[in-house]
Amino acid sequence: MTRKERFENFKERNRKSGGYLLRKKIGSVIYRLCRAILIFGLCFLILQPLLHKISLSFMTKEDLFDRTVISVPRHFSTSAIRDSWMLLYKFKPFWTSLSIGLVVALLQVLSATLVGYGFARFKFPLKNFWFACVILMIVVPPQTLVTPMYLNFSHFDIFGIFKALTGKELKLLGSVWAYIAVCAGCAGYKSGLYIYMMRQHFRNEPKELEEAAWVDGCGKLRTFWSILLPGARPMMVSCFLFAFVWWWTDGVYSRLFFAKGYGWYTVSNCLSNVANRLNTEYKKMIGATDQGGTFVPIAYANQITAASTLICLVPLIVIYLVAQKSFVESISQSGIKG
Repeated sequence: MTRKERFENFKERNRKSGGYLLRKKIGSVIYRLCRAILIFGLCFLILQPLLHKISLSFMTKEDLFDRTVISVPRHFSTSAIRDSWMLLYKFKPFWTSLSIGLVVALLQVLSATLVGYGFARFKFPLKNFWFACVILMIVVPPQTLVTPMYLNFSHFDIFGIFKALTGKELKLLGSVWAYIAVCAGCAGYKSGLYIYMMRQHFRNEPKELEEAAWVDGCGKLRTFWSILLPGARPMMVSCFLFAFVWWWTDGVYSRLFFAKGYGWYTVSNCLSNVANRLNTEYKKMIGATDQGGTFVPIAYANQITAASTLICLVPLIVIYLVAQKSFVESISQSGIKG
């Protein structure tokens, strides 16, 4: 059927419907147009800060101080990226933060998987009470736990054993091992959410799989490792992504557990100190001897901060691209509905 024939057919059907088809068509076009404008506006609001940082990071100094250059640089340069990387590298938070984040995220996922499987499949005393405590870990802000954690780890002891053997209590604050122990014990940042996610996933797994494995002679540990754990990998990947991202941007637990050097190892603390580091390096470059005042031009400081932010976003983007398939699969097959 040609276009003219389709048009004549539509006119005839519209005439018979008393103009209903035309009104419906116009309404559909207006709805799709408004939806497209709304989606474009939301995407622009989300992407505009990132696009601005990308544009600012690749500007030359001439474009940076040129009032006529707003969004698109006239000259392309990677000098700001190199300067930002040198500051981050000399500042030494980047690689340490990356390694600690991977270890912490892995420990949180492993512990949450075991605990979530226990809540989903086993019956034990006060089960509902302990799960209510898990829910409280999700609801209660982490800032409310700072003081008790500080008191506990600044004078750490187990039933007075360490004080009886060494004569003094352990001071675990200022060490990465304290935070690693907390994450391994399911008390890390957002660990309650990961336990809940894994519990909901295992609850929706058919029990017939376990029963068939038991009939074949598998024990509970072998059944968990060989039957249930492979199917839980997409959800574990999602928990790992959440754990790493929240560690990467954490500014609460890192300041609590880590010393001055360690406190810079998360991105939020790192970026807050890049400006100070840049000011120090800039004073050395111009040979300033006084300790007061700020010598770095504001535009250049904003450019270095934007470039540092982009560098810190790279690990998140890379990890998401690597785990994208499993992450999408965990969303489409999520057990949170149960």
